[in-house]
Amino acid sequence: MDFQEKLEKIKNRIEGNMPPSYLKIMHQATHDLEASGIQDQVLKVGQKAPDFALINQNGDTISSEPLRSDKMLVLTFYRGVWCPYCNADLANLKKYVPEIEELGATLLGISPEQPQFLKKIIAMQKLNFDILHDDRNSLAAQFGLKFYYPNDLKDLYKDKFNINLEVQQGNDEWALPMPARFIIDQQGIIRYAESKPDYRNRPNPDELMEVLKGLK
Repeated sequence: MDFQEKLEKIKNRIEGNMPPSYLKIMHQATHDLEASGIQDQVLKVGQKAPDFALINQNGDTISSEPLRSDKMLVLTFYRGVWCPYCNADLANLKKYVPEIEELGATLLGISPEQPQFLKKIIAMQKLNFDILHDDRNSLAAQFGLKFYYPNDLKDLYKDKFNINLEVQQGNDEWALPMPARFIIDQQGIIRYAESKPDYRNRPNPDELMEVLKGLK
């Protein structure tokens, strides 16, 4: 089963038996995010990426400047351990880590979740790269990815799905990053950027890998 087939299977499993009223709220929220113009504010190829110093799943500080002085950075923004699409995406990405490293880059996940939850997904998926805690989506906001849940979606997650972002993230913002990936070169310039308002839509990393090969 290839990655896109796996995503389709996840969608059918999750949405297949879900009440129409739930789906209406979820799909409307995705439509509204797409219509909000959020894609226009996402940082583009050729722009300077913000530098950062964030803690990883073990509480160690990871800084972008010393990392990219030696290697390019590949960043993937991750919603949380509760998101099956995100988890499938990370599990798929881990297969590319040896080649990413051979091409002179370091892969890092970026997530608003607290470190204990990041450690959980790394153990569950046996990930071979760090995920960094982006408190209150501060870095995601600098990349133009941060958005807030509408109230009806927030209530649905809390009351029906038993997913509470206040617990997962340690604050009451109910904000997330759009799923996105970036390549940042040694000068801090973005050389590849892709983002998707629909969290169910995760592209294969083929294009990203081709860009990396061209930059090596």
